[in-house]
Amino acid sequence: MRFFLINDRFQELPDWPDTPPTQGFLWVTTARREFEVGLDKVQAQLLHLAGGNLVDLHVMDLLNSQLPSQYDYTSWYDMLVFRRLAAAQGTEGMFLDDTHGTASSARQALASIDTSPVGFVVFDRVLLTVHPADCSVRDFFEARLNQMVSADERNENRTDGRGSVSRLPPSSADLMVRIVNHMVDSYLDLRRLLTKQSAYLQQELLSDRKQFNHWQSLLEARNTLHLLEDTCEDQRSAVQEWIDALDDWPMPTEPTAAREREVLRVRSRDVQEHIERVLGHVRRLESSSEGAVQMHFSLQGNRTNDIMRTLTVMTAVFLPLNLITGVFGMNFDFLPLIHTKLGFWVACGLMAGVVLALVMLFRRKRYLAQ
Repeated sequence: MRFFLINDRFQELPDWPDTPPTQGFLWVTTARREFEVGLDKVQAQLLHLAGGNLVDLHVMDLLNSQLPSQYDYTSWYDMLVFRRLAAAQGTEGMFLDDTHGTASSARQALASIDTSPVGFVVFDRVLLTVHPADCSVRDFFEARLNQMVSADERNENRTDGRGSVSRLPPSSADLMVRIVNHMVDSYLDLRRLLTKQSAYLQQELLSDRKQFNHWQSLLEARNTLHLLEDTCEDQRSAVQEWIDALDDWPMPTEPTAAREREVLRVRSRDVQEHIERVLGHVRRLESSSEGAVQMHFSLQGNRTNDIMRTLTVMTAVFLPLNLITGVFGMNFDFLPLIHTKLGFWVACGLMAGVVLALVMLFRRKRYLAQ
Protein backbone atom coordinates (compact mmCIF):
# COMPACT_ATOMS: atom_id res chain seq x y z
CA MET A 1 0.00 0.00 0.00
CA ARG A 2 1.43 3.35 -1.08
CA PHE A 3 0.33 6.94 -0.52
CA PHE A 4 0.84 9.93 -2.81
CA LEU A 5 -0.11 13.53 -2.08
CA ILE A 6 -0.94 15.44 -5.26
CA ASN A 7 -1.38 19.23 -5.17
CA ASP A 8 1.12 21.63 -6.65
CA ARG A 9 3.68 18.90 -6.13
CA PHE A 10 3.71 15.13 -6.31
CA GLN A 11 5.18 13.45 -3.27
CA GLU A 12 4.99 10.03 -1.69
CA LEU A 13 4.01 9.74 1.96
CA PRO A 14 5.28 7.00 4.29
CA ASP A 15 1.83 6.32 5.76
CA TRP A 16 -1.68 7.66 6.04
CA PRO A 17 -1.61 11.42 6.76
CA ASP A 18 -2.93 12.72 10.05
CA THR A 19 -5.25 15.29 8.50
CA PRO A 20 -7.15 15.54 5.22
CA PRO A 21 -5.30 17.46 2.49
CA THR A 22 -6.35 21.11 2.31
CA GLN A 23 -5.23 21.36 -1.32
CA GLY A 24 -5.13 18.69 -3.93
CA PHE A 25 -5.95 15.13 -2.97
CA LEU A 26 -4.50 11.90 -1.61
CA TRP A 27 -3.96 8.91 -3.87
CA VAL A 28 -3.96 5.57 -2.02
CA THR A 29 -3.03 2.58 -4.16
CA THR A 30 -3.03 -0.97 -2.89
CA ALA A 31 -2.99 -4.54 -4.12
CA ARG A 32 -6.17 -6.55 -3.67
CA ARG A 33 -4.67 -8.87 -1.04
CA GLU A 34 -3.21 -5.99 0.98
CA PHE A 35 -6.57 -4.23 0.82
CA GLU A 36 -8.29 -7.32 2.19
CA VAL A 37 -5.79 -7.75 5.03
CA GLY A 38 -5.81 -4.08 6.08
CA LEU A 39 -9.51 -3.45 5.44
CA ASP A 40 -10.32 -2.31 9.00
CA LYS A 41 -7.58 0.31 8.96
CA VAL A 42 -8.55 1.46 5.47
CA GLN A 43 -12.16 1.93 6.56
CA ALA A 44 -11.12 3.90 9.64
CA GLN A 45 -8.75 6.14 7.68
CA LEU A 46 -11.30 6.82 4.95
CA LEU A 47 -13.85 7.80 7.57
CA HIS A 48 -11.30 10.16 9.12
CA LEU A 49 -9.88 11.67 5.93
CA ALA A 50 -12.82 11.53 3.50
CA GLY A 51 -15.82 11.65 5.81
CA GLY A 52 -17.15 8.19 4.96
CA ASN A 53 -16.12 4.58 4.60
CA LEU A 54 -16.88 1.93 2.00
CA VAL A 55 -20.18 0.09 1.79
CA ASP A 56 -19.86 -3.64 2.43
CA LEU A 57 -21.19 -4.58 -1.02
CA HIS A 58 -18.62 -2.30 -2.65
CA VAL A 59 -15.88 -3.90 -0.56
CA MET A 60 -16.94 -7.30 -1.89
CA ASP A 61 -16.87 -5.89 -5.42
CA LEU A 62 -13.35 -4.55 -4.97
CA LEU A 63 -12.16 -7.92 -3.66
CA ASN A 64 -13.79 -9.85 -6.51
CA SER A 65 -11.18 -10.62 -9.17
CA GLN A 66 -13.87 -11.78 -11.65
CA LEU A 67 -16.17 -8.76 -11.45
CA PRO A 68 -17.01 -7.17 -14.84
CA SER A 69 -16.60 -3.45 -15.44
CA GLN A 70 -19.32 -1.47 -13.69
CA TYR A 71 -20.09 1.85 -12.02
CA ASP A 72 -21.90 2.62 -8.77
CA TYR A 73 -22.09 5.54 -6.37
CA THR A 74 -23.14 6.73 -2.96
CA SER A 75 -23.73 10.21 -1.63
CA TRP A 76 -20.08 10.50 -0.50
CA TYR A 77 -18.09 8.61 -3.14
CA ASP A 78 -18.21 7.10 -6.63
CA MET A 79 -16.91 3.62 -7.43
CA LEU A 80 -15.75 2.38 -10.84
CA VAL A 81 -14.51 -1.14 -11.53
CA PHE A 82 -12.70 -1.30 -14.85
CA ARG A 83 -11.21 -4.40 -16.44
CA ARG A 84 -7.96 -3.79 -18.24
CA LEU A 85 -7.00 -5.21 -21.64
CA ALA A 86 -3.32 -6.00 -21.89
CA ALA A 87 -0.93 -8.79 -22.75
CA ALA A 88 0.46 -10.67 -19.80
CA GLN A 89 3.95 -9.74 -18.71
CA GLY A 90 6.56 -11.09 -21.12
CA THR A 91 3.96 -12.24 -23.63
CA GLU A 92 4.11 -9.37 -26.08
CA GLY A 93 7.85 -9.36 -26.68
CA MET A 94 7.99 -13.12 -26.96
CA PHE A 95 5.32 -13.37 -29.63
CA LEU A 96 6.20 -10.22 -31.54
CA ASP A 97 9.70 -11.62 -31.95
CA ASP A 98 8.21 -14.79 -33.41
CA THR A 99 8.25 -13.63 -37.04
CA HIS A 100 7.11 -16.93 -38.52
CA GLY A 101 4.52 -17.86 -35.94
CA THR A 102 3.37 -21.30 -34.86
CA ALA A 103 0.06 -22.74 -33.80
CA SER A 104 1.27 -23.15 -30.21
CA SER A 105 2.50 -19.55 -30.04
CA ALA A 106 -0.82 -18.30 -31.41
CA ARG A 107 -2.71 -20.33 -28.86
CA GLN A 108 -0.55 -19.10 -25.96
CA ALA A 109 -0.69 -15.49 -27.13
CA LEU A 110 -4.47 -15.41 -27.37
CA ALA A 111 -4.78 -17.19 -24.03
CA SER A 112 -2.34 -14.79 -22.26
CA ILE A 113 -4.56 -11.71 -22.26
CA ASP A 114 -4.88 -10.02 -18.89
CA THR A 115 -8.39 -8.75 -18.12
CA SER A 116 -7.99 -8.29 -14.37
CA PRO A 117 -10.29 -5.65 -12.83
CA VAL A 118 -9.00 -2.47 -11.20
CA GLY A 119 -11.24 -0.72 -8.68
CA PHE A 120 -11.45 3.05 -8.20
CA VAL A 121 -13.14 4.74 -5.24
CA VAL A 122 -13.38 8.50 -5.79
CA PHE A 123 -13.85 10.82 -2.83
CA ASP A 124 -13.54 14.59 -2.97
CA ARG A 125 -10.02 14.56 -1.53
CA VAL A 126 -9.06 10.88 -1.71
CA LEU A 127 -8.67 8.39 -4.55
CA LEU A 128 -8.41 4.72 -3.58
CA THR A 129 -7.30 2.25 -6.28
CA VAL A 130 -7.39 -1.52 -5.74
CA HIS A 131 -5.49 -3.49 -8.35
CA PRO A 132 -3.89 -6.93 -8.88
CA ALA A 133 -0.52 -7.58 -7.34
CA ASP A 134 1.31 -7.47 -10.69
CA CYS A 135 -0.42 -4.32 -11.99
CA SER A 136 2.02 -1.92 -13.66
CA VAL A 137 -0.41 1.01 -13.83
CA ARG A 138 0.74 2.44 -10.50
CA ASP A 139 4.42 2.37 -11.48
CA PHE A 140 3.63 3.95 -14.84
CA PHE A 141 1.68 6.83 -13.32
CA GLU A 142 4.20 7.36 -10.56
CA ALA A 143 6.89 7.91 -13.19
CA ARG A 144 4.50 9.93 -15.36
CA LEU A 145 3.51 12.31 -12.55
CA ASN A 146 7.14 12.74 -11.56
CA GLN A 147 7.92 13.73 -15.15
CA MET A 148 5.06 16.23 -15.07
CA VAL A 149 6.45 17.79 -11.90
CA SER A 150 9.90 18.07 -13.46
CA ALA A 151 8.43 19.69 -16.57
CA ASP A 152 6.45 22.16 -14.44
CA GLU A 153 9.59 23.09 -12.50
CA ARG A 154 11.46 23.73 -15.75
CA ASN A 155 8.62 25.96 -16.93
CA GLU A 156 8.68 27.92 -13.69
CA ASN A 157 12.43 28.53 -14.07
CA ARG A 158 12.03 30.11 -17.50
CA THR A 159 13.14 33.72 -17.78
CA ASP A 160 10.68 34.88 -20.43
CA GLY A 161 8.18 36.07 -17.81
CA ARG A 162 5.34 33.80 -18.88
CA GLY A 163 3.54 31.71 -16.29
CA SER A 164 3.15 27.94 -16.42
CA VAL A 165 0.11 25.77 -15.95
CA SER A 166 0.50 22.59 -13.92
CA ARG A 167 -0.28 19.41 -15.82
CA LEU A 168 -0.89 17.41 -12.65
CA PRO A 169 -4.44 16.09 -12.20
CA PRO A 170 -6.43 18.70 -10.25
CA SER A 171 -8.84 16.20 -8.66
CA SER A 172 -9.16 12.56 -7.75
CA ALA A 173 -11.77 12.06 -10.49
CA ASP A 174 -9.39 13.50 -13.08
CA LEU A 175 -6.63 11.08 -12.07
CA MET A 176 -9.07 8.17 -12.24
CA VAL A 177 -10.10 9.12 -15.79
CA ARG A 178 -6.44 9.42 -16.83
CA ILE A 179 -5.66 5.97 -15.44
CA VAL A 180 -8.70 4.46 -17.18
CA ASN A 181 -7.66 6.13 -20.43
CA HIS A 182 -4.19 4.63 -20.11
CA MET A 183 -5.71 1.20 -19.49
CA VAL A 184 -7.79 1.53 -22.65
CA ASP A 185 -4.83 2.77 -24.69
CA SER A 186 -2.77 -0.22 -23.55
CA TYR A 187 -4.95 -2.22 -25.92
CA LEU A 188 -2.92 -0.72 -28.77
CA ASP A 189 -0.02 -3.04 -27.92
CA LEU A 190 -2.39 -5.94 -27.51
CA ARG A 191 -3.99 -5.09 -30.85
CA ARG A 192 -0.72 -5.67 -32.71
CA LEU A 193 -0.34 -9.02 -30.99
CA LEU A 194 -3.91 -10.13 -31.73
CA THR A 195 -3.74 -8.95 -35.32
CA LYS A 196 -0.51 -10.79 -35.98
CA GLN A 197 -1.63 -14.08 -34.47
CA SER A 198 -5.06 -13.85 -36.08
CA ALA A 199 -3.44 -13.20 -39.47
CA TYR A 200 -1.19 -16.22 -39.01
CA LEU A 201 -4.16 -18.49 -38.26
CA GLN A 202 -6.05 -17.14 -41.26
CA GLN A 203 -3.08 -17.70 -43.56
CA GLU A 204 -2.80 -21.26 -42.36
CA LEU A 205 -6.54 -21.71 -42.75
CA LEU A 206 -6.53 -20.52 -46.38
CA SER A 207 -3.27 -22.16 -47.38
CA ASP A 208 -3.57 -24.79 -50.12
CA ARG A 209 -0.16 -26.33 -49.43
CA LYS A 210 -1.22 -28.47 -46.50
CA GLN A 211 -4.25 -29.43 -44.51
CA PHE A 212 -5.30 -27.13 -41.68
CA ASN A 213 -4.99 -28.94 -38.32
CA HIS A 214 -5.09 -26.03 -35.86
CA TRP A 215 -8.80 -26.03 -35.14
CA GLN A 216 -8.22 -25.90 -31.37
CA SER A 217 -6.15 -22.74 -31.71
CA LEU A 218 -8.77 -21.20 -33.96
CA LEU A 219 -11.56 -22.03 -31.51
CA GLU A 220 -9.60 -20.51 -28.63
CA ALA A 221 -8.94 -17.39 -30.71
CA ARG A 222 -12.64 -16.96 -31.44
CA ASN A 223 -13.51 -17.49 -27.77
CA THR A 224 -10.90 -14.90 -26.80
CA LEU A 225 -12.36 -12.36 -29.21
CA HIS A 226 -15.85 -13.02 -27.82
CA LEU A 227 -14.48 -12.44 -24.31
CA LEU A 228 -12.84 -9.20 -25.39
CA GLU A 229 -16.08 -8.02 -26.98
CA ASP A 230 -18.02 -8.69 -23.77
CA THR A 231 -15.33 -6.93 -21.74
CA CYS A 232 -15.40 -3.87 -24.02
CA GLU A 233 -19.17 -3.67 -23.86
CA ASP A 234 -19.02 -3.74 -20.05
CA GLN A 235 -16.35 -1.02 -20.15
CA ARG A 236 -18.49 1.13 -22.40
CA SER A 237 -21.53 0.75 -20.16
CA ALA A 238 -19.53 1.60 -17.03
CA VAL A 239 -17.98 4.72 -18.58
CA GLN A 240 -21.34 5.82 -19.95
CA GLU A 241 -22.87 5.56 -16.48
CA TRP A 242 -19.95 7.57 -15.10
CA ILE A 243 -20.52 10.28 -17.73
CA ASP A 244 -24.24 10.38 -16.92
CA ALA A 245 -23.48 10.71 -13.22
CA LEU A 246 -20.91 13.41 -13.98
CA ASP A 247 -23.55 15.44 -15.80
CA ASP A 248 -25.73 15.31 -12.68
CA TRP A 249 -23.03 16.82 -10.47
CA PRO A 250 -23.76 20.43 -9.44
CA MET A 251 -21.85 22.92 -11.56
CA PRO A 252 -19.24 24.81 -9.48
CA THR A 253 -19.47 28.58 -9.36
CA GLU A 254 -15.73 29.29 -9.47
CA PRO A 255 -14.37 29.69 -13.02
CA THR A 256 -11.35 27.47 -12.34
CA ALA A 257 -13.45 24.67 -10.89
CA ALA A 258 -15.96 24.98 -13.74
CA ARG A 259 -13.14 24.70 -16.27
CA GLU A 260 -11.76 21.63 -14.48
CA ARG A 261 -15.21 20.06 -14.55
CA GLU A 262 -15.51 20.66 -18.29
CA VAL A 263 -12.04 19.18 -18.89
CA LEU A 264 -13.10 16.14 -16.87
CA ARG A 265 -16.15 15.70 -19.11
CA VAL A 266 -13.97 15.98 -22.20
CA ARG A 267 -11.53 13.39 -20.87
CA SER A 268 -14.40 11.04 -20.00
CA ARG A 269 -15.91 11.33 -23.47
CA ASP A 270 -12.46 10.72 -24.95
CA VAL A 271 -12.16 7.51 -22.91
CA GLN A 272 -15.56 6.42 -24.22
CA GLU A 273 -14.46 7.11 -27.79
CA HIS A 274 -11.32 5.02 -27.29
CA ILE A 275 -13.41 2.15 -25.95
CA GLU A 276 -15.62 2.40 -29.04
CA ARG A 277 -12.54 2.13 -31.25
CA VAL A 278 -11.29 -0.90 -29.33
CA LEU A 279 -14.72 -2.52 -29.58
CA GLY A 280 -14.83 -1.82 -33.31
CA HIS A 281 -11.40 -3.41 -33.80
CA VAL A 282 -12.38 -6.51 -31.85
CA ARG A 283 -15.53 -6.87 -33.93
CA ARG A 284 -13.52 -6.48 -37.13
CA LEU A 285 -11.21 -9.29 -35.99
CA GLU A 286 -14.24 -11.43 -35.23
CA SER A 287 -15.72 -10.72 -38.65
CA SER A 288 -12.40 -11.43 -40.33
CA SER A 289 -12.08 -14.75 -38.51
CA GLU A 290 -15.64 -15.75 -39.41
CA GLY A 291 -15.01 -14.76 -43.03
CA ALA A 292 -11.81 -16.81 -43.12
CA VAL A 293 -13.65 -19.88 -41.84
CA GLN A 294 -16.36 -19.45 -44.48
CA MET A 295 -13.72 -18.97 -47.19
CA HIS A 296 -11.95 -22.10 -45.96
CA PHE A 297 -15.05 -24.23 -46.38
CA SER A 298 -15.78 -22.58 -49.73
CA LEU A 299 -12.28 -23.48 -50.89
CA GLN A 300 -12.75 -27.01 -49.64
CA GLY A 301 -16.00 -27.22 -51.62
CA ASN A 302 -14.29 -25.90 -54.74
CA ARG A 303 -11.47 -28.40 -54.37
CA THR A 304 -13.97 -31.21 -53.98
CA ASN A 305 -15.80 -30.02 -57.09
CA ASP A 306 -12.54 -29.91 -59.05
CA ILE A 307 -11.67 -33.44 -57.96
CA MET A 308 -15.12 -34.74 -58.87
CA ARG A 309 -14.98 -32.97 -62.22
CA THR A 310 -11.60 -34.51 -63.02
CA LEU A 311 -12.80 -37.97 -62.07
CA THR A 312 -15.98 -37.50 -64.11
CA VAL A 313 -14.00 -36.42 -67.20
CA MET A 314 -11.63 -39.38 -66.82
CA THR A 315 -14.59 -41.73 -66.53
CA ALA A 316 -16.22 -40.20 -69.62
CA VAL A 317 -12.97 -40.54 -71.59
CA PHE A 318 -12.34 -44.19 -70.70
CA LEU A 319 -15.95 -45.34 -71.00
CA PRO A 320 -15.87 -45.58 -74.89
CA LEU A 321 -12.56 -47.38 -74.66
CA ASN A 322 -14.10 -49.96 -72.40
CA LEU A 323 -16.92 -50.33 -74.93
CA ILE A 324 -14.48 -50.88 -77.81
CA THR A 325 -12.38 -53.40 -75.90
CA GLY A 326 -15.56 -55.14 -74.77
CA VAL A 327 -16.77 -55.49 -78.35
CA PHE A 328 -13.48 -56.92 -79.60
CA GLY A 329 -13.32 -59.20 -76.62
CA MET A 330 -16.53 -61.05 -77.56
CA ASN A 331 -16.17 -64.78 -78.09
CA PHE A 332 -17.19 -64.90 -81.81
CA ASP A 333 -15.25 -66.28 -84.78
CA PHE A 334 -16.36 -63.67 -87.27
CA LEU A 335 -15.63 -60.13 -86.07
CA PRO A 336 -14.25 -57.24 -88.13
CA LEU A 337 -10.46 -56.91 -88.00
CA ILE A 338 -10.07 -60.03 -85.83
CA HIS A 339 -8.05 -62.05 -88.33
CA THR A 340 -6.08 -59.23 -89.97
CA LYS A 341 -2.54 -58.15 -89.17
CA LEU A 342 -3.53 -54.51 -88.83
CA GLY A 343 -6.56 -55.18 -86.60
CA PHE A 344 -4.73 -54.36 -83.38
CA TRP A 345 -3.35 -51.08 -84.71
CA VAL A 346 -6.67 -50.07 -86.19
CA ALA A 347 -8.36 -50.68 -82.81
CA CYS A 348 -5.66 -48.66 -81.02
CA GLY A 349 -6.03 -45.83 -83.50
CA LEU A 350 -9.78 -45.91 -83.10
CA MET A 351 -9.47 -45.65 -79.33
CA ALA A 352 -6.88 -42.86 -79.63
CA GLY A 353 -9.18 -40.99 -81.99
CA VAL A 354 -12.08 -41.33 -79.59
CA VAL A 355 -9.94 -40.06 -76.69
CA LEU A 356 -8.69 -37.10 -78.74
CA ALA A 357 -12.17 -36.21 -79.89
CA LEU A 358 -13.57 -36.34 -76.33
CA VAL A 359 -10.70 -34.27 -74.91
CA MET A 360 -11.22 -31.60 -77.57
CA LEU A 361 -14.96 -31.62 -76.88
CA PHE A 362 -14.47 -31.28 -73.13
CA ARG A 363 -11.92 -28.49 -73.55
CA ARG A 364 -14.27 -26.64 -75.87
CA LYS A 365 -17.03 -26.90 -73.29
CA ARG A 366 -14.48 -25.87 -70.62
CA TYR A 367 -14.92 -29.01 -68.57
CA LEU A 368 -11.13 -29.18 -68.26
CA ALA A 369 -10.61 -25.48 -67.54
CA GLN A 370 -8.83 -24.66 -64.29
